[in-house]
Amino acid sequence: MNPETQMVLDLRSHLALNTNLLGHLERESQCLRQLDSNQSNSATEARREILPRLEEALQKIRNHRGYWLSLSPELRSTKNEIRDLLRHNQDLIMRMIILDRENEQLLLRRGLIPPKHLPPAQRQRPHYVAGLYQRHHPSGIASQPAPDEIR
Repeated sequence: MNPETQMVLDLRSHLALNTNLLGHLERESQCLRQLDSNQSNSATEARREILPRLEEALQKIRNHRGYWLSLSPELRSTKNEIRDLLRHNQDLIMRMIILDRENEQLLLRRGLIPPKHLPPAQRQRPHYVAGLYQRHHPSGIASQPAPDEIR
């Protein structure tokens, strides 16, 4: 089979999995908002069942990466269907990341996440990385601490 045709088929398969996973995340979000833990558990189980198929689809797409990058930028720009599928998959992935983060926050508020699975404190400090850069300035000059480090 032609590498382009196989790539389109694999991207469509990945898109279907992403759409399915987004649906599960949306249902999980609704259940968490309605405090229905039974439905939340079933959404989580469905998400776990999709994970192996998602890993397999991702590996197939990784295998296509070399072919895609070997094409000249001009030739890639003519492959509209592939570009659209890549963009649509990326958009869905970003939506899933945002929704998963919201679901995680809802789980935290309800106390349903074990302490060992809590997110690191640095994730809640948006200026953490900037503070690290300031402290380790290449000129060796100690700079002032970031605003959230003063506390």
